[in-house]
Amino acid sequence: MKLVERFLRELARAWDRDERPTLQVIGSTALMLQTDFVRATKDSDVLRTLSIDGAVGERLLDLAGPGSTLAKRWSLYLEIVPNGLPFLPRVPSWHPVSLGDAPSTLTVEALDVVDVVVSKLKRFSANDRSDIEAMIERGFVPHDRLVDRFVAAVESFEGDARAADLPAYVENLHEIERDAFGVEETEIDLPAWI
Repeated sequence: MKLVERFLRELARAWDRDERPTLQVIGSTALMLQTDFVRATKDSDVLRTLSIDGAVGERLLDLAGPGSTLAKRWSLYLEIVPNGLPFLPRVPSWHPVSLGDAPSTLTVEALDVVDVVVSKLKRFSANDRSDIEAMIERGFVPHDRLVDRFVAAVESFEGDARAADLPAYVENLHEIERDAFGVEETEIDLPAWI
């Protein structure tokens, strides 16, 4: 069992509220929960949703956030990320994650591998690029599906101030197409005002 799975199982065991929140896990943790991929990470990012807003979110961070007992034990902490921050399609794809014999105090969903790859084209750090390449090498990212989900994410960003950053994300996609897929760059239509 991977460290992140053990961390989430222990969080489920420690959960002491009546609410049964759903943790929507993104980033490299979502990749590790769905594939054979493993790499070091210091945090497990989850989206802030209605089910983990307010007191529930505060309690989750008390139990598993930076500086918590769980964080010290596992060298991993829970981070709650604003919902509008990640570069994602308007309707992301989620997959249920089993926590084995842990109590059903929490529901965990992992962001689809292709949607994680799309989201990583925003920041595109060395770790992001390495994660993307690992998923492509393992066959989890069909090129056509990546382009479809990328276009869906562009459509969700193009109507507001975040649209100004889209050309950089397109360049990152093109780099992955050239270097990891060995295919020609896909033309992505962006709003004329960008």
